[in-house]
Amino acid sequence: MSSAAPPPDTVAFCAHLVRSHDFPRYAATLFAPAAERRALLALYAFNVEIVRVRDQVSQPLPGEIRLQWWTDMLSGQVHGSAEGNPVAAELLRAIRDFDLPVEPLSLLADEHQFDLYNDPMPTLTALEGYLAATCSALFDLAARIVAPPSEAIGHLARHAGLAQGIVQVIANLPRDAAHRQLFLPQQVMASHGCQMEEVFAGKETPALRAVLDQLASEAQRHLATALSLLAEVPAPARPAFLPLSLVRADLKRLSQPGRNPFAPQPTSRLRTLWTLWRASRSREFTK
Repeated sequence: MSSAAPPPDTVAFCAHLVRSHDFPRYAATLFAPAAERRALLALYAFNVEIVRVRDQVSQPLPGEIRLQWWTDMLSGQVHGSAEGNPVAAELLRAIRDFDLPVEPLSLLADEHQFDLYNDPMPTLTALEGYLAATCSALFDLAARIVAPPSEAIGHLARHAGLAQGIVQVIANLPRDAAHRQLFLPQQVMASHGCQMEEVFAGKETPALRAVLDQLASEAQRHLATALSLLAEVPAPARPAFLPLSLVRADLKRLSQPGRNPFAPQPTSRLRTLWTLWRASRSREFTK
């Protein structure tokens, strides 16, 4: 009898990784058919691995090396070790089975190099470019798994990702400020007289509130556009955009008057599942 360890259950590994580190996207996959769900979990597990690099290194260089491994793997320059990595193995399978384009996956990894440094986000345009290459790309790739690509789906994915990403910037302010890293655009902060050091110190000021209000308005605009575009895409593609229901709920919660922007307000897993379940049964996401 061989004493060699059995091969890892790559599907279960990806599912556990996403469930542990990105529960909203994990929960959204529960409403997808089994074959598509496996590919979605591979996509989201890849994203988790990329996003987690920021927390796994203390200096930028080791982080860049980790991100470079993924871009090399996607370009076919990593041999042997790719198959030994459960996430890489599942991602390569999803790319093959659903003919996913490699370029946006590589760009997603490249864009997250920004996370490794404490450089401020310069402008709203720069933030939207970052979010388009990350959040919007994930929506577009997820949609490609459940339905044929189209210009309408790509347009929807862009606005969906911008809405989701801006909401995440607002929600992640307590964590980012504690790390002395800001995704709030400097341009927007300067226009309201908001000082970076005051944000790092956790000071809630009228200027910061004005910055967050402006970002919330931008998120609301993109969300409204995305929801209006849902009716223009084929019904099979709409489940990929179920997370928009969470974006809508989060934006409402984060926009409440008097909310302390430095107090984390995580949503319970039960609430996340309930929101997604209701959306999955609504005409908005099915008809």
